[in-house]
Parts: sequence; C-alpha cells; structure tokens
Amino acid sequence: MSVSKKSILMLGGSRQQVVAIEKAKALGFRTVLCDYLPDNPGQFVADTFYQASTTDRELMLKIARKEDVSGVLAYSSDPASPTAGYVAEAMGLPTNPLKAIVTMSEKHLFRTFLKKAGLPCPQTASFSRNATIEEVSHLVEGFRFPIVVKPTDSSGSKGVSVLNDLSELSRAIDHAGDFSRNGTLICEEYIRKTFPYVIGGDIFVVDGKVHFWGLMSCLRDEGLGGLVPVGKKIPSGLSADENSAVKDVLQRLVTALGVRFGELNVEVILGEDGVPYVLELGSRAGGNMIPVQLSDASGIDLVGANVLCAMGENPGDISWDSSICEGAYATYVLHSSVDGVFRGIANSVAIRPHMYRSVIYKQPGESVEAFDGANKALGIEFLRFDGGAEMNGFLSSIGNHIWAEIE
Repeated sequence: MSVSKKSILMLGGSRQQVVAIEKAKALGFRTVLCDYLPDNPGQFVADTFYQASTTDRELMLKIARKEDVSGVLAYSSDPASPTAGYVAEAMGLPTNPLKAIVTMSEKHLFRTFLKKAGLPCPQTASFSRNATIEEVSHLVEGFRFPIVVKPTDSSGSKGVSVLNDLSELSRAIDHAGDFSRNGTLICEEYIRKTFPYVIGGDIFVVDGKVHFWGLMSCLRDEGLGGLVPVGKKIPSGLSADENSAVKDVLQRLVTALGVRFGELNVEVILGEDGVPYVLELGSRAGGNMIPVQLSDASGIDLVGANVLCAMGENPGDISWDSSICEGAYATYVLHSSVDGVFRGIANSVAIRPHMYRSVIYKQPGESVEAFDGANKALGIEFLRFDGGAEMNGFLSSIGNHIWAEIE
C-alpha cells in the first residue's frame, strides 16, 4: 500500500479517536485535527490542530481547502459524520453519498428509508420536541406498548425511555429533547426480542460488499434500566440461521443506501419469528473502542483500514466473520450507578488473567455521574477467554469481578 505524505482531516480528538490520529501518522499521513473542546487529547498527537466545531460544515470545508487535505475521517463520531461527507463531496474526495450518511445519522429518516426499501421496521412516528402531549398521544394511537421515545440524532442510548403507558410521556419527551440537536424526536413500538441480546458491533464495506462481519452481542446493565450498552462479546451466540438472516438484511440495506466503503456500526434486534430489525446503521465506526476489540479478535487492523479508505487507498484483504472467531473476547464499560468521587477500579483475582487492556478516562479525585449514557463512562476493560462458556460465566456476574470505587 502506498503511503505518501498527504494530509487527512480528522474530525474529533476525543480519547476514543486518538487511536485513529496515531494510526494515520503511523501510515505516513499528515494529520489535521478539528475539535471544539479546548482540552481534547487529540491535539497533542495531531500535526495541526484547529479548535473549531466539527458540525460547522462550511468552516470544516474552509479548513480542508486551506490544508489541502486528500481525505476526511470522522472516526467514531455521529455528529461529525455528515460533515465529513459534505466536505469530501465538495472537494471530490473519497466518501459515501452524503444523502446516505444523513439518512443513517437521523433515526426518522432511517426508519422512512427502511419502509421504502421493504426492510423490517417497527411502527414509528416522529415529532418536534415542542409538540404537545396531546399531539404526540394522537400520533401513537394504535401503537402496541411498550413504546420507545428517543432523539433522532443521538447515539449511545442517550435520551432513550421505554414507556408501558403514556403517564410518563411528558418526562420522556423532555429527556429525549435534552439530547437532541435537531429538535426532532421519535416514538416507536418496542421490539420484543426472541434472541436474548441486541446484536451490535461493526461491519466493513469494500466496493459495496460487506467483507468484515464483526457481529457481537451487546451487554446491558439491567440495574440501570437495561438500555445503555456496557460492553460487547464475541462469539455472539447466534445460530447459523440467525447469523445468516442478520447478514442478509444488513447487506440488503448497504446496497439500498449505496454505501461504497468504510466501517459501519450496527444495532440489530431479532424480533418475533426471528425477523431481524436494524435499529441503527451508523455511518462511522462504533464507539466504546469497538474497532480495537474487533481488531484484537480478528487480527485485522480496522483503524488503519478506516484511514486508508478515507484517503482512497486499498485497505487490503479484510475478510472476516466473527462467527468463526478463535477464542472469546469481551469489553466491559466501566461505570457508576451513583454520582460521587472516583477513587479507582477494583477487580477480583479470578478475572485478572483475562484482562489484557485497560483504558481509564478518569483520575482519582475527579467527580463522576451516575451512568445513563456512553458519555458518562469511566473507561473500558478488554477481556479475553479460551471459549464462550468461560466468558459467559464471568460476564453473568461481571459486577462482582470488576467495579468502580466511588465515594
């Protein structure tokens, strides 16, 4: 693969995005970083840094032209992904269609697309966060409860509520509105799972075909409502038929959207009769360091593949299927159930041989908030086991093996 000294625009410099900046530099590219936060860690790694909002499309385009970049990457960032597509399209750089990126980035557009494409979709209704309770109640007449209320432009289960009736509708709308940038919210029927886990992870597309199938089962903390992901595990536990059904609907969706390349984050539920419902198809690599976990399990450098594709270069052979993974891998998102002061992370003697990487976001003495979304994570533990049975045994009581010490 050729790696000349070309420049790449990186949109976002958070802890989880630093790996992409480091990889781009290792591949020989000059890195230009934009992030609106003054304390982002990526600025200390990138060659050039601009403190600027990555959702300001025109400003990002101006910077990209000034820096004469040859590619744009919004690694693991939902808000910046449409910006990357806009800038790349305007400059004739490698990108997926902006229309497809926007569709994947906003849930109401995505649900409408699913219906038009003839793909499984729950009954949904979108509305303004300023809509009255009466207006929303009318929209959901005939819906089967429970229903889910959430923002259309947020990830990491931020702002999501599950309602068994309409008594808490006002609170749910306010909660979703707090996490919405575009002001559009959505109600949809809750899908009853026939497989015990939500299927998450990432897939990687090359020339319109999914070559990398990183399907994993999502771990949830039922003590915190069971909505927010607290980790992923491989193997997923899907049967051969279930795995085939999920792969079929995802490839059909990728084809319908016109996605040509890149890593996409997935969230799929197997509903009644084993029908796979695609809740999310993120237009970027997954958060909580999913690409790193999948790279560990597969031996394929997904972070590097993201950078190379953004620069229009061949990522090489990235064919892999998590259903044939050797060994078992899991991540556990460190979190607190209460507000307090962080003192550290503790673990059991039994789990220590299986811990091979720790990424901690907080320092002792820093304040923490009760976990209700990915933005309040304290860090991530990476775990490796000989097989699925051993892994599942530990994960069934993971809170007894790894925990945050909070005062």
